[in-house]
Amino acid sequence: MHGRPAAITALAQGHTTTQAATAAGVTVRTVQRWINDPDFALNVRDARKDLLQHAVGRLAAGAVQAVDTLLEALEDDSTKVRVMAARTLLDTLLPLRESLELEERIAALETADRQEP
Repeated sequence: MHGRPAAITALAQGHTTTQAATAAGVTVRTVQRWINDPDFALNVRDARKDLLQHAVGRLAAGAVQAVDTLLEALEDDSTKVRVMAARTLLDTLLPLRESLELEERIAALETADRQEP
């Protein structure tokens, strides 16, 4: 991949303009000019959003395994291990619950806003 697509990918991944220029096979000045183009900037934002969504999906998959591991640790012979697992689960549960509740409230507000004339 060369040109604008390569620069978009590099910038979305957090690389510098110099690194993006190298990846794209163009000068740094060209990448800087592209960055000032609103369509190009939008493409970088969209690519970054796609990367983040992919990463979140992978984290969610790993979270299931992590919870399974913590649940297994609750049955461990060691009291210390059981307490650490319980503390980790409880410390994680409250912020997660608050986040989910906030998401539901925002969705309800957005739905109500769309229904108003």
